Amino acid sequence: MSETDLAADVVIVGAGHGGAQAAIALRQNGFTGTVLMIGREPELPYERPPLSKEYLAREKTFERITIRPEAFWADKAVTMLLGTEVTALDAAAHEATLSDGRKLRYGHLIWATGGDPRRLTCLGHDLAGVHAVRTRADVDQLMAELDAGAKRAVVIGGGYIGLEAAAVLTKLGCHVTLLEALPRVLARVAGEALSAFFEADHRAHGVDLRTGVMVDHLEGEGGKVSGVKLADGTVLPADLVIVGIGIIPCVEPLRAAGAEGTNGVTVDAECRTSLPDVYAIGDCAAHANAFADGAVIRLESVQNANDQATTAAKSICGVGVPYHAVPWFWSNQYDLKLQTVGLSTGHDATVLRGDPATRSFSVIYLKAGKVIALDCVNMIKDYVQGRKLVEAGAVIAADKLADASVPLKELA
Repeated sequence: MSETDLAADVVIVGAGHGGAQAAIALRQNGFTGTVLMIGREPELPYERPPLSKEYLAREKTFERITIRPEAFWADKAVTMLLGTEVTALDAAAHEATLSDGRKLRYGHLIWATGGDPRRLTCLGHDLAGVHAVRTRADVDQLMAELDAGAKRAVVIGGGYIGLEAAAVLTKLGCHVTLLEALPRVLARVAGEALSAFFEADHRAHGVDLRTGVMVDHLEGEGGKVSGVKLADGTVLPADLVIVGIGIIPCVEPLRAAGAEGTNGVTVDAECRTSLPDVYAIGDCAAHANAFADGAVIRLESVQNANDQATTAAKSICGVGVPYHAVPWFWSNQYDLKLQTVGLSTGHDATVLRGDPATRSFSVIYLKAGKVIALDCVNMIKDYVQGRKLVEAGAVIAADKLADASVPLKELA
């Protein structure tokens, strides 16, 4: 492969969890053709979840969160093209245009670019000291400011990223204010009981957590953020600001090439887009999910990225199997390990299993009597055993589910 005339049998666009797993799965399923992975960042594929947890807390070095060492990719004959992006696609010609102007021919293409952090649009959004938590570079810059003496942090967004960052910054000695526009944190992914528990725990750790608040604009001095002004006129002093308000799928070249989809790009059961020989996986791929009653959704999780990567790789290898995987997620905050299995969206009843005061309990979500999801806080056994209930859509009486003395596996 020359520097001026690039070609590969399979091109993987995106060097995150999904891209890495796609390359691994291709080789595991006997693919012997050439594989080229393109990554926007200069680093080899690495794990994203630790960025807002162990990496920010400096409990893990970057080397410990790389997915595989450099020698692994060489051994698997996976060529890396890092610090590069695909800017355009000619689907009919099976040709991609790179950010340096070169053309790249492909046999099959797997789009695994994930998404970019959604940014604030208000005045001051572009000030220095305003951070996302999506890449190593994001967190390295954040850590540099902490090392330089930043002590007052405002976190905008009460989802997983915001809560995890707030927990770590508190542990590092910062005064943290967390702002959520909705009436409760985790409102899009969890029930009220879990939201209330995490709100109380963050406040107990000293976080000034405010819900139902709107940001008006960011204030600055000398080009650097100095405060966050709320819609009610309150000004919160800030040495740094973290914005965790979701992502925007990185699919512009696919959409410009004609790929179908409104929220990301739409894929079929084997992760094919509407473009010939082009697949999409992970955060940017909208798919019909059996655990969402067949609704077409995007799932932002490592599990989904990895499982869809394997689905796409098998399809390319001629052993296609429809995607069907139970969604699962996790979050570490302080001494709490939250593990979620299933999708609670649309639930019509909840069952509390255990006592939140003990910091070890589960919330079970039901829909039309069926178990559709569990949120397990420091309850690994419930998480493991509850998975089978979600897979089966088990119908079990609420009083039996609530009895924490009876293992869930006995109710399956």
